[in-house]
Amino acid sequence: SEMKRLFTLVLKGHIALASAVFPKGTTGSQLDALARQFLWREGLDYDHGTGHGVGSYLSVHEGPQRIAKAGGTAALEAGMILSIEPGYYRKGAFGIRIENLALVVPAKHPKGAERDLLGFEILTLIPIDKRLIASGLLSKAERDWLNAYHQKVWKALKGSLDGRVSAWLERQTAPI
Repeated sequence: SEMKRLFTLVLKGHIALASAVFPKGTTGSQLDALARQFLWREGLDYDHGTGHGVGSYLSVHEGPQRIAKAGGTAALEAGMILSIEPGYYRKGAFGIRIENLALVVPAKHPKGAERDLLGFEILTLIPIDKRLIASGLLSKAERDWLNAYHQKVWKALKGSLDGRVSAWLERQTAPI
């Protein structure tokens, strides 16, 4: 269906940003297009920022870090927490938002790297609803990312859940 196709395009953008490796000194506005690219190819977009800093004590939108087309001018630094939340909204019909919190972390240096690299560690441990995914639109790398994310969710939570809930989570996090 059209909704599954659009959800999958948003998911592809989420995965592209969540799996990004970038040089130290990169700003959120430099990364924003990674999340939007799959919608842009279809002539679509969303009118909100892709991510924002997250603080404590209910400071949900806390800077200086931000991922957006404009305004994300602070360089991302290890230790910053941001949301990664691309979306799509069809007026009068439905909305899609796939949101996780992520920690900026040092990334592994490939052999020969000349710059310090950063990436994201996903902090949110909630499965992404596979019923909304048109899996044929995902690349192997995107399926691998989704399966690894779901395995992380399963491994982190399985021991703290009772039988029915544990069985549900196992189904939700099974490989796609």
